[in-house]
Amino acid sequence: MEEINKTAKIQFFFRPFSADPKVQVVIFVAFLVMYLTSLSGNATIAVTVHINNSLHTPMYFFLANLAVLEIFYTSAIAPLALANLLSMGKTPVSVTGCGTQMFFFVFLGGADCVLLAVMAYDRFIAICYPLRYTVIMSWPLCVQLMAGSLALGFLLSLPLTILIFHLPFCNNNEIYHFYCDMPAVMRLAVQTHVHRTVLYVISFIALSIPLSLISISYVFIVGAIVQIQSAQGRHRAFSTCSSHILVVLLQYGCTSFIYLSPSSSYSPEMGRVVSVVYTFVTPILNPLIYSMRNKELKDALRKALRKF
Repeated sequence: MEEINKTAKIQFFFRPFSADPKVQVVIFVAFLVMYLTSLSGNATIAVTVHINNSLHTPMYFFLANLAVLEIFYTSAIAPLALANLLSMGKTPVSVTGCGTQMFFFVFLGGADCVLLAVMAYDRFIAICYPLRYTVIMSWPLCVQLMAGSLALGFLLSLPLTILIFHLPFCNNNEIYHFYCDMPAVMRLAVQTHVHRTVLYVISFIALSIPLSLISISYVFIVGAIVQIQSAQGRHRAFSTCSSHILVVLLQYGCTSFIYLSPSSSYSPEMGRVVSVVYTFVTPILNPLIYSMRNKELKDALRKALRKF
């Protein structure tokens, strides 16, 4: 009980990117621009899908939900990161606040990874079983798959957050990061070898299972595309998948680097840089990749912009 009370009284601080206030301001402006760009881009995708009846299909339903997840995902990180950039890392965050941020970050990030696997399954059905697509991918199933993605993200996040914040923390309360990421927070805890192993195993399972399902789906998809006789048909089938593949590579590449790297080779500085990519850059690239690679969505965006 005494250890829990001590932990509850701890306040964390985030290490600044630079000791120079001018550099911090430049980074603040860059983060703010990326955050606002991410919000506007993903909101545009979600609203465009919602107001266009021609886009009311399972593929765009999942894409719109991915965009909404990206908005909340980035918003779980950006406000506190921006405040700390301006205060030179002097904005404190309580254990409860840090745990809350970690919970929502892992919850939304986990749901994001599962949803990418669901989107791969959707493309598998569309290309391998086109005549049965509307029957298999019914709206009740789409809603269940979306709800399942959220549920799995929640079931991943809750025990991990509880596990980490039951650790005894040492006197050092400076997090070498710009948000409460799991590896960075665990570096402040005492005697965490077992917990690091548990975190690694859970992270491996959480990332490898959806990625394996995505890989299996694309093995069948490539096999089906090769059998298409016309070059135009092959190009159309591939174009519906290429944007998804790029997003998967970005998302899983960055998260695997952070959570599956051995603790002995983990570099806090490199971890912070890579985290910028998948918390700020990737949510910007997702709507760009989908809008540039998808003709239907591109046309719908043009029509929506003409109205305004």
